[in-house]
Amino acid sequence: MKLYYSPGACSLSPHIVLREGGFDFQLERVDLQAGTTETGIDYTQINSLSYVPALQLDDGQVLTEGPAIVQYLADQVPDKRLAPPAGTPARYRLMERLNFISTELHKGFGALFNPAFPDDAKALVTAQLKDRIGHVERLIGDKTWLMGDDFSVADAYLFTVLSWGQYVGIDLSPWPGLAAYLGRVAARPAVQAALAAEGLVPAAQQGE
Repeated sequence: MKLYYSPGACSLSPHIVLREGGFDFQLERVDLQAGTTETGIDYTQINSLSYVPALQLDDGQVLTEGPAIVQYLADQVPDKRLAPPAGTPARYRLMERLNFISTELHKGFGALFNPAFPDDAKALVTAQLKDRIGHVERLIGDKTWLMGDDFSVADAYLFTVLSWGQYVGIDLSPWPGLAAYLGRVAARPAVQAALAAEGLVPAAQQGE
């Protein structure tokens, strides 16, 4: 398989899942501004919407949209327990979490990255995001991971999105439980490996 990614973007989520699942895969970086990949491919030939992630499967099919990609990957390695079995109540709870992250967090952070977004609108979005972040901290509560005892694809996605706070001026220190949770995610070897591969942390920090 091949993951088309941009460093630190939402493609970090399936990148983490690929490493957590022990998959054999390739990475191809996408220059989103130029619209080309590192090998010179016109990225619209991979994803006509020109955003990441996109996952090219072994048979040549291409999957887009992060929540779909990570569930596909989890279902290929059920022994890794990255998602509850399909059809179970817990699986629908996972889908609920992924949808919440996508619609209530991801889109909000995305707006704050847009320099053309009006300042007064950014203030409203920031206030809403802080409310949603507080909700996430309550969801985690005293659990180790978002879904309970098992690290899941929802944790990879939540970690990716919340890491954007440092770039848009949202300080997570008012939510100490959430800060501790993010530390647990960041300490996982697969997460450290993904961050290093994308140039987000020095490779020497892996395993420290």
